[in-house]
Amino acid sequence: MAPKKTKNASRKIKDKWKAKEWYKLHAPRMFNEAEIGETPSADPAYLYGRTVEVTVQDLTGDYSKANIKLRFKVTEVDGYDAKTVFIGHDLTSEYVRRLTRRKKTKTDHVVDVTTKDGFVLRVKPMSIAERRIQSSQEDAMRRIMEETLIQMGKESTLSDIVKAIISGDMAKDLAKACRVIIPIKRIEVRRTEVLSAGEGEPESIMDVVAPKEDEPAEAPAEEAAEQPAEEPEAEEPEAEEPAEETEE
Repeated sequence: MAPKKTKNASRKIKDKWKAKEWYKLHAPRMFNEAEIGETPSADPAYLYGRTVEVTVQDLTGDYSKANIKLRFKVTEVDGYDAKTVFIGHDLTSEYVRRLTRRKKTKTDHVVDVTTKDGFVLRVKPMSIAERRIQSSQEDAMRRIMEETLIQMGKESTLSDIVKAIISGDMAKDLAKACRVIIPIKRIEVRRTEVLSAGEGEPESIMDVVAPKEDEPAEAPAEEAAEQPAEEPEAEEPEAEEPAEETEE
């Protein structure tokens, strides 16, 4: 049998939590310094370096962006407010699995990009093809993606890059560039990491990424892509079912 906790041990645990204060976490100016959560700490100094993840849906209310997770790190504490900086993003694992579940070929890429305002960003796109890709085609795609992303960084600030990732414009530009090698069904920017900070604080992009009040948010891209336009006829083979019916 496990030993029973003594009254002194229980009192110490209670006292430990009682000594902690709750601090509000705020997104950086890029996301209008919105409150993104709370965290307890016995000392403000312990907050520095802590990381937090939120989805774009949490920040904007846009359901179609629930698959994009933004990562922030605490760099400053003012009273009971902890300020953060953007350190990267990820796609949710469920989203990636849905994109690749039907025997599609997924190819991962890694490109380090230096933005116009001096940030060094590691970008990890993934390409999804319906058929097998030859090694020569894969090498050519890597070269084109690298050239496209490096040029994009030279012409864009970090705010512009993050805006293009969230809106899907970066993925569209990469797919268009790769079309000369092989038509790609889909390209997604799976992950980014800020390797080093640049000059100043990135500008707000909330007026662009937030959905308009008079326009309802669309369903996530992987669900919308799998919705059949019409009821398939009996003789048509293997019509895909709507994504929401296949999810657990």
